[in-house]
Amino acid sequence: MNQRTEFVLRAIETGNFRELCREYGISAKTGYKWRERFLQEGLKGMAELSRRPKSSPQGLAEAVVCEIVRLKEQHRHWGPRKLRKVYERLHLEVPSESSFKRVLERAGLVQERQLRARQKSGRLHSGRKAQSPNQVWTVDFKGWWQAGGSGRIEPLTVRDEYSRYVLELRALANARTQTVRACFERLFEAHGLPEAIRSDNGAPFASDTGVLGLSKLSAWWVALGIDLERGRPGCPQDNGAHERLHLDVEQELRGRDPVEQQAGFDEWRRIFNQERPHEALGMKCPAELYRKSERKYGGTPEDLEYKGMDSRRVAKWGSISLEDQRVFISGALAGWSVGLERCDDGRNGVWFGRLLLGHLDPTTLSFQRIETTAMDAK
Repeated sequence: MNQRTEFVLRAIETGNFRELCREYGISAKTGYKWRERFLQEGLKGMAELSRRPKSSPQGLAEAVVCEIVRLKEQHRHWGPRKLRKVYERLHLEVPSESSFKRVLERAGLVQERQLRARQKSGRLHSGRKAQSPNQVWTVDFKGWWQAGGSGRIEPLTVRDEYSRYVLELRALANARTQTVRACFERLFEAHGLPEAIRSDNGAPFASDTGVLGLSKLSAWWVALGIDLERGRPGCPQDNGAHERLHLDVEQELRGRDPVEQQAGFDEWRRIFNQERPHEALGMKCPAELYRKSERKYGGTPEDLEYKGMDSRRVAKWGSISLEDQRVFISGALAGWSVGLERCDDGRNGVWFGRLLLGHLDPTTLSFQRIETTAMDAK
C-alpha cells in the first residue's frame, strides 16, 4: 500500500514514466492502472481489490430465488431435494440441488436436524416387505394433541407400505371398534382389500387378553381374508415408516382449529399423495405408484366355512359347545364360527379363518392357546 502510494505520487510529476515503472519492478500496464485508480478514487484506490467477479453467468436470477423461497414458505418442512422436484414440474430450466440449499441457507430457512442416538433392534419375524400396492397396509393412531386449545384430536392414519400412499387421515370422534370399523368399511369400498394389515398391539387393533391378540376389529379383518401383522410390544421402530409419517403430521398440522381440522387433513393428504416427491420412490409421488386393489370388498360375510372340519359357532360370551359342555375360546370371536380339525394325538386344532388358535382336548374339554403368532395358512 505504501509503495503504491509513493509510486503514484512520483508518477504524477515524473517525466519518464517507464523508467519509474522499472525502478519499482512493475510493468507499464500496472503502473498506468495504479495511476488511473489514484486519480479517480484517491488513496482508497490503492487498496487490494477482491478477485471475486461482480457477476456470474451461473448466478440465479432474482425471480428464481424468490420462487425457491416461495415454495419453501408453502412447504416449511420440505428439504431442497423435494422443493427442486416441485420446481422442475413448473419450469424448463432448474437450478442444482446445491443452489436450492444455498438459497435456503442464506434466507435463514434451514433448520438443523436433531439426530437421535440409534438403537439396535431386531426384525419382525412375521413381517413382509411390500413389493406392490395393497400387499401391506399400515395403521395407527397418532398420539393425541389439543387442537386450538378447545378439543382433543387423535388422528387415525392408514398407509399403503409400498407406494407410501396415505389412504386415510381422519380425526375420529373416538377410538372405539365400531367407529374405526366404519372408517375401514369406507376404505375397503373405495380401494378394495389389502393382503395384510400391520398395526401395533394397542386397542382397537389388538387385545392384551385375546387369543393371538385378536380383537373384534382384527377378527373382522381375518374374516375378510386379510392377514395380520404386528410389531413387538414397545418397539415402534418395527413400524418405523408409519411413525415417520406421524412426525410429519404433527409438525405440519398440529394446532389447527378443530372446526377446520378435517379439511386441513384432507388437503395435507392430497398434497402428500399427489405433489410431494419421495426420495424412497425415486422422487416420484405416491399417487404415481398406487392403484386400487383387485380384491374387491363385497361386504362382511355371514360366517366362515371350514372344509373338512367340524364347525362351531362362538357364543356372545366367547365359548363354543362341545359334548354338551361350554369351552371358552375368545370373546373377540363372538358371532363367528371356528373350525375343529382332528389331530393325530386325539386333540382338535381350533382354527379361525387361516389362523390356528390352539388345541382343544375333547377328554378334558380344555383349550390350550398356541404360543406362536405365525400366520399359518390352511
